[in-house]
Amino acid sequence: MPPRPLAKINKIDPAELKMLKKRIDIAMAVIIFSAALLLTRLWYLQIYRGDEYAKLSEINRIRIQKIAAPRGNILDRTGQPIITNRPRFNVVWSREDAPNPDEIIKDLARILNEDISVLLDRIRAATENPRYMPTRLKEDIDWETLVAIENKHLSLPGVRIEVIPSRDYLYGDLASHLVGYLGEISPAELKESRYAKYQSGDQVGKQGVEKIFEEYLKGEKGRNYLEVDVHGFEQRQMQLQDPFPGNDLHLTLDIELQRAAEEAMADKAGAVVVMEVNTGKLLAMCSSPPLHLQEFVGGISAKAWTKLLNDPLNPLLNKTIQGQYPPASTFKIVTALAAISEGVITPDATFFCGGSLNFGNRRYGCWKKGGHGTVDLHRALVESCDVYFYSVGQRLGVDTIAKYAHSLGLGKKTGIELEHEKGGIIPSTAWKQQRFKEKWQDGETLSVAIGQGYVLTTPLQLCRMTAALVNGGTLYRPQMVHSITAPDGKTLKTFAPVSEGKILGSAHSLALIQDALVGVVNSPGGTAKVVKLPDVLIGGKTGTAQVVRLAQVEGMSEKAIPYKYRDHAWFTSFAPAEKPEIAVTVLVEHGQHGGSSAGPVARAVYKRYFELKTGKRGDAAEPPPSVAKDEKEE
Repeated sequence: MPPRPLAKINKIDPAELKMLKKRIDIAMAVIIFSAALLLTRLWYLQIYRGDEYAKLSEINRIRIQKIAAPRGNILDRTGQPIITNRPRFNVVWSREDAPNPDEIIKDLARILNEDISVLLDRIRAATENPRYMPTRLKEDIDWETLVAIENKHLSLPGVRIEVIPSRDYLYGDLASHLVGYLGEISPAELKESRYAKYQSGDQVGKQGVEKIFEEYLKGEKGRNYLEVDVHGFEQRQMQLQDPFPGNDLHLTLDIELQRAAEEAMADKAGAVVVMEVNTGKLLAMCSSPPLHLQEFVGGISAKAWTKLLNDPLNPLLNKTIQGQYPPASTFKIVTALAAISEGVITPDATFFCGGSLNFGNRRYGCWKKGGHGTVDLHRALVESCDVYFYSVGQRLGVDTIAKYAHSLGLGKKTGIELEHEKGGIIPSTAWKQQRFKEKWQDGETLSVAIGQGYVLTTPLQLCRMTAALVNGGTLYRPQMVHSITAPDGKTLKTFAPVSEGKILGSAHSLALIQDALVGVVNSPGGTAKVVKLPDVLIGGKTGTAQVVRLAQVEGMSEKAIPYKYRDHAWFTSFAPAEKPEIAVTVLVEHGQHGGSSAGPVARAVYKRYFELKTGKRGDAAEPPPSVAKDEKEE
């Protein structure tokens, strides 16, 4: 068979060959570009940002639980703990570990003595949270409930006990307005720079030193590192970093003296301030009625908060710095100092008091209707003669009185670090023109001279004024914290006394007034005889501040006057008179008379102070004596 002839190859068209090569080049370029792009992306992800994505991957694998830190302790000036920490046991439930939640909740409600609907409402409120995130069902359970849950833990899957530090108030509500309380941080607070490291649910100081010294007290949170699976369920614990407790706060407060003040004010509304006259350190600071601090642990209920808001005795008000009251006859100290220093009167100058003074077309009465007769400065202060100070006030003028009042620290904030302090009011011609666009009337000066009219002060201001009067004329800024120490005892910060200058008035003028104030307590005609102690010489000044015009209660017996219309009672004082150490100022709201109402409270404080000096620490303070109404009392 003859061989088959070879196939004839047609001539290749150069144009087609060129097109084919072009397509192959384009395909190769696409392949090379894609490979380069892929390699570049791999380099970017694995090398350039490799560490970053490795960390993100680790974060997805590891969950970090923050552990609340114990807050620093708060101690008094002797080192006695006032507020410490205790473990608080909360019942929490995790959906991921509860195969049959209905039965579990039913059993749990019985143990917790809670309505099932209450627990279910809390669970429903947390349905949008991840399954692994526990839901808090009840806070701060007692020991018996804790034991009951632990004994049945095998039949309560998903239920566990959460232990967090909580405040332990060793003295109950003592000094509640000064130390303050904690609460859950609010959305508004989370936006503030000072709370940048906080998160929702954290407890922060809401009032008092708990808030002011939050940065020192809060401590550092611990961290619990847990490995989780792709669904977020816990697999194992990897690492635990314990929290670091906060720093300790050492107050200038003496807790025993504070207790004496609060026990003496137990059935009264008002304030007590005790200050070292030569340093400005506050030894007691009582606002009555107190706050019930345990109500704020874990968050105060809406019902309890509403009750506080509607309480006519205003327990939410820190009356030592926020209560503004007419100082009444305690202000006669200012008028007397101004008159002697300005040469308007001499100590021997006398005025006749027949029970009233006519000025213009108005009669200005004295508290003693029959009058005091002829009185000089010493007797006018001892017996608190209104007519004497009406006459002196006329000669001084309101602007001179205001100048000395401002010098003594009245009419302005004291500078204490507590929040929302009020400044009070010391009127003057310029003040009235600015406030009311009216001219000052001369008759108004008479009311100002005896601490009435527009004059308003706080108990802390009056206590500071009294301290300056008897320490040689130095006005100190009130101090409530002595030092801050770390958990290991190392001192981080100390607070020294701060002088704000000298008051107006010569040493001779101050001595004359101081001597007269000793007579208020120790002279037969003094308005504060009830305050007298057998072994201690006390000086002071009473005051009865009108709440309403006399015409509104004229003719009514004291018991018949409605509580809210009764006069406020003042007593500001110092001891021992020979070498004053402390000043005590008492304000009893609607107490009617400084001598019989405020005086016994001050007496109880002084008695306790001098007992403590002799080493009688820890004994119960003696309640103040009951005092019968003195017919000659101001």
